[in-house]
Amino acid sequence: MQVTETLAEGLRRELKVTVPAADLQADVEGRLDELRKTVTMKGFRPGKVPLSIVRRHYQPRVLGEVLQQTIETRSLEILEERSLRPAMQPEIEVTAFDEGADLEFTMGMEILPEIELGEFSDLAVTRLKAEVGEDAVEDALTRLAEAEKRFEPVAAARPAKEGDQILVDIAVEIDGKPDEERGGTDVPLELGDDAIMAELTGPLVGAEPGDEREVTISLPAPGPGAEAETSDEAPDEAAAQAPTLFKVSVKEVRERLPTEIDDAFAERRGAKDLDELRGVVRAQIEQHYEHASQARLKRAMLDVLDESHRFEVPPGMVEREFGAIWQQVENDAKQAEVEIAAMLDQPEDEARDEFRQIAERRVRLGLLIAEIGQANDITVEQEDLLRAAVENARSHPEPQRLLEFYRAQPQALERFRPIVFEDKVIAFLSELATISDEVVDAETLLSDPDEDEKPMTAAADAADESASDTAAEGDSAGEGESG
Repeated sequence: MQVTETLAEGLRRELKVTVPAADLQADVEGRLDELRKTVTMKGFRPGKVPLSIVRRHYQPRVLGEVLQQTIETRSLEILEERSLRPAMQPEIEVTAFDEGADLEFTMGMEILPEIELGEFSDLAVTRLKAEVGEDAVEDALTRLAEAEKRFEPVAAARPAKEGDQILVDIAVEIDGKPDEERGGTDVPLELGDDAIMAELTGPLVGAEPGDEREVTISLPAPGPGAEAETSDEAPDEAAAQAPTLFKVSVKEVRERLPTEIDDAFAERRGAKDLDELRGVVRAQIEQHYEHASQARLKRAMLDVLDESHRFEVPPGMVEREFGAIWQQVENDAKQAEVEIAAMLDQPEDEARDEFRQIAERRVRLGLLIAEIGQANDITVEQEDLLRAAVENARSHPEPQRLLEFYRAQPQALERFRPIVFEDKVIAFLSELATISDEVVDAETLLSDPDEDEKPMTAAADAADESASDTAAEGDSAGEGESG
């Protein structure tokens, strides 16, 4: 095999590879001989089919298999012999091949850069912290009280107004046919705040006990289990709006009770008394502040790493990362039904430049974190993934169900590996770096560090603050994988 390097510019490498025809033919003959021992043909005993006949029937197929295997094995050999670490899957192109002739193919790739790690004990970062003041606890209690909604029947009969709750019986008809599943008795409806049912509750303002009111709303036609009128109906047509008649019988008008922040309120929140509830609220705020502090520390550490380690990054990885970010930007704009320039409050070409810089930062940090982790034997164990899954489940509406899913599908835990790896590297660096604490107010701690620099979509924010996916990719590439 002859290998010639035809391009070496920056991180780009291109190689021309020639495999002698004799090597290919030897592999083909070897494979045909293996087939001869197992192939069965009419008129011949198993294993006794002449090689010439096997060659006539199977050579084209065997030649294709040998060609593919030769390219794969020789490519891996070249990468190993030349200590090349591709950033992404190498581009392979067969430039010359014919039966009985040499095989020629080219390999094109971007390689991972050589990263010279700095002295991490020289890193200096500031960790923001905030004290939980009494005002914060009282504000939280006030919000809890405002969120609590208790109602009692009005003392003197009067029409219902916004903010009231009415008790009703509801009968529903769709296209004139009763729909018992959507109706109900003794249904409490809050007037004014329930945006989902605003079309229904709006016309009920002013109702009194004993009133019978009819409200017609266009609702989506019944979904699961319902048959479409025509089998070739398009999905959008199948969900066409159906006129729905609500026959509402008003039984009772209730007014909202004021909420006093006292022991009784604390008991309704599951605490022994108000002092205990205050302690619970304070602990929750402290935990929230601590999470914010750790997030800001992580961001500060990434900023310092980015500033102290400057190296060329593979353009292909940057372009792929930018493509993913920009796709999310386009999705955000489409969902908001606005132009990208209007959503970002800047010309689109300027936004593209800024997001490409974000993509480059993310790729650089990802490769750097992968290098740090590999150099210091930082690994992610199954217990780490389980802890991440438990933490993730805390914010899920059905945490137990989510945890059961992870237990049944342990491979799903792999989604946590990149971010857990990144967090472990940051924790490792935090042990070595000089960290100085700065006490700030809660508003500063919880603020977005990018808000004064440029408008950030969710995509850009995630891309700028997390290099975890790229870290995982860089880690695998660093181990000799090309994909």
